[in-house]
Amino acid sequence: MSSTKITTETIRDMKRRGEKIAALTAYDYPLTKMLDEAGIPFIHVGDTLGMVVLGYPDTTLVTMADMEHHVRAVARAKPQALVAADLPFGSYDTVADAVANSRRLVTAGAEAVKAEGGRAILPQVQAIIAAGIPYCGHLGMLPQHVREEGGYHIKGRTETEREALLADAQSLAAAGAFAIVLEIVTPPVAKELTAQLGIPTIGIGSGPDCDGQILVTFDLVGLFPWFTPKFVKPRANCAAAIKEAVAAWQASLAAPLGK
Repeated sequence: MSSTKITTETIRDMKRRGEKIAALTAYDYPLTKMLDEAGIPFIHVGDTLGMVVLGYPDTTLVTMADMEHHVRAVARAKPQALVAADLPFGSYDTVADAVANSRRLVTAGAEAVKAEGGRAILPQVQAIIAAGIPYCGHLGMLPQHVREEGGYHIKGRTETEREALLADAQSLAAAGAFAIVLEIVTPPVAKELTAQLGIPTIGIGSGPDCDGQILVTFDLVGLFPWFTPKFVKPRANCAAAIKEAVAAWQASLAAPLGK
């Protein structure tokens, strides 16, 4: 791992060089240390912690206090990777809230923030960037809107959705976002966005043509066995390994002394 600190400009330069950007989520100190030692350049403290750490049914119940707690834990690892964090549901409804809560995340240790939406939250995005806080966009399927949309749906299937995604992405890029996450966007539209934008696209379930990919680390390593998204191919089965280790240890307790 390079000793050079990764910044938002580093992430933008990766697109210019045609180098794929690998991004993963982390919510605590040890996982952050492991991802950083593995050379991941972009670590994201996602509000997915609501589901994979806190046991909520979706991300809408995650609070600013939750996010600050986990951002602080990640920041204590002092990673070389860029650390970004989600603004949770309801924390950026107004321009004033967006800036104040972004500052709270930065104070906790985040080096950039992310929120869901395009032109609908453009004043908030512009104010965050004007306050000197690096911003990552998030378009496509928006998990914080899952209840009003009645589930998780692929975006970009219709011409109306395609045009809206293009307009939203261009607006975020023009405002100064350093990257945009594209979640469950149809691969042809994700490819089109990637070609048009001067900033990186980081896909999740949006095909192979984005400038980078992001996954929930628990999904990647099989640490949340009760649900795995269809677009994820787990590269390990950590849940099974933990269960086996616990069972072996428990069995050893019943062994005769001296064995």
